Amino acid sequence: MKSWLEKQFKLSNFGTNPRIEMTAGFTTFITMAYIIIVHPNLMKAAGMPVGAVMTSTIIVSALFSIIMGLYTNRPFALAPGLGGNAFFAYTIVASGLASWQTGLGMVFIGGVIFVLLTVLGIREAIAKFIPKNIKLAIGSAVGLFIVGIGLTQAEIIVINSSSGNLTLGNMHSKTVVLALIGLIVTFGLMARKIRGAVLYGILLTTIIGIPLGVTKLPTDWFTLPPSPGPILFEVDWLQALQLSFIPLIFTFFAGDFFSTMGTLLGVGAKAKLLDENGDLPGIKKPFLVDGVGTIAGAFAGLTTVTTYIESASGVEVGGRTGLTAIWTGFFFLLSLLFMPILLMIPTVATAPALIAIGLGMLTTLQELDYEKTDEIIPAFVTIIFTGLSFSIANGIVFGILTYAVMKVLSGKLKEVPVSLIIFCIPLVYYLWLN
Repeated sequence: MKSWLEKQFKLSNFGTNPRIEMTAGFTTFITMAYIIIVHPNLMKAAGMPVGAVMTSTIIVSALFSIIMGLYTNRPFALAPGLGGNAFFAYTIVASGLASWQTGLGMVFIGGVIFVLLTVLGIREAIAKFIPKNIKLAIGSAVGLFIVGIGLTQAEIIVINSSSGNLTLGNMHSKTVVLALIGLIVTFGLMARKIRGAVLYGILLTTIIGIPLGVTKLPTDWFTLPPSPGPILFEVDWLQALQLSFIPLIFTFFAGDFFSTMGTLLGVGAKAKLLDENGDLPGIKKPFLVDGVGTIAGAFAGLTTVTTYIESASGVEVGGRTGLTAIWTGFFFLLSLLFMPILLMIPTVATAPALIAIGLGMLTTLQELDYEKTDEIIPAFVTIIFTGLSFSIANGIVFGILTYAVMKVLSGKLKEVPVSLIIFCIPLVYYLWLN
């Protein structure tokens, strides 16, 4: 068995082993397991049955994480993406613009476009002509994004209801107290260089949360999953072909396009999988899995299926190959039977892990070229807009547009590839739609 795993995943080449990959897979699963609850609850606003969506979410996330591992040998896990699902539920369906079946048709069309662009090599080409400093900045931008998610999940940082500004949360809250304890535990384990520190931090924080009343013990420890039947094959793609829906489809497409690229490059940088130009070798394969996952997800009643930034948590504990993604998929499948136990882990218990992982990803800042103003400013714009707008897509879009403008203002237009200038046109359109 070990020889087959070595041959299939080249574990020794990446300095890993089956035990590390399993731990990494479980860690990734734990940090993204919130989607099992969050996604169905969002789809409830679109009038879709929660139980069916939950089961479908688990099965599709498991299947395409496993496919990603086998086909690409990369430690990337997939699931329905946040942002796109909220856009689907509230902007498209709840607002009355379209039924959820037609909304799934828009998701399906976006997935077909993903696959076509990937097969034609266009997605890979775009990833390559993006300036190196912006590629490097994406790693730190993703890190800041993850830190922001962790801080808000922990309620350490909240939005002031009167001013609309970010501010400190209630330091007397049990949730905040548990998050701070979790941070101390996680940072302490990491300082001692304990492998699996992130995972142990999550588990210990969950246990500490029991006497605090934050971790709720389940009443039923084992349950059978609901049937996904009511939402299967309900895609109405013909109705989605209306001209008035083109901006909505483009919003789906552009958001996931840049989020996926940012995740692959950001997590790839953390795993030291990028080459000297900041590119991920063989990026076409994960792009293809991502696109096919979106098509299949639409038929399964899900919004855009995308590569998850939480894959960085598995990388943090040593995951480097597709075996990590396969284990993540396995634990998703296992959750069908042990859902109450796994869902017992509160969101606040994974927040310290996200904060610690995000801070660790900021190390790509040291690789930026600080001597060239027209290069460093676009990189900082990418990081700042990603972190403050809570969107990887927004950060990359603003970063690329700033790069083009800075080159023009500094009299270096010749340094900007014609393809990048042309690419700026749909980026401006994307911003206009938002």
